[in-house]
Order: sequence, then structure tokens, then C-alpha cells
Amino acid sequence: MASQPVERRRCLSCNRWGGARTPGPEPETVSYDEDNDRGDCQDGPWHGTSRRGPRNACGQWIRWVALGPAPDETQ
Repeated sequence: MASQPVERRRCLSCNRWGGARTPGPEPETVSYDEDNDRGDCQDGPWHGTSRRGPRNACGQWIRWVALGPAPDETQ
């Protein structure tokens, strides 16, 4: 399993991304299988186009709800 920090704001940590993933073992990370790392954009700017990978990004990123609120939002 590979992981990526949420702070990068890539498709992998976006709520619109439909690929296989889990919250990572470290806070503010997302884990994924590098052999199965593509997912559809759901209702975002890439909806209906090519499957997006973990390094793709766009300007309409929404934090994945499974990660809970951002640390700066919990105060």
C-alpha cells in the first residue's frame, strides 16, 4: 500500500474521487493500492472523462468525508 498526504489536495483525497482507498495509518494521509489507483471523478470538473489517478488535481478539490474535518476546523 502506498499513501499520500491530504495537504497535496490531489484527486485521491477528494470527496469526488471514486477510486479504492482508505484513510491512512498516519493522520492526514490516504492509503491506496498502486496497482489499482484510478477512479472516476463524480460530479466534479472531470466527470465523465478519463479515470483520474492519485497524482491528478483540479481547482475544485473537496476534502474526503471519511477523513473527518481538517485539523484547523476542529477548534
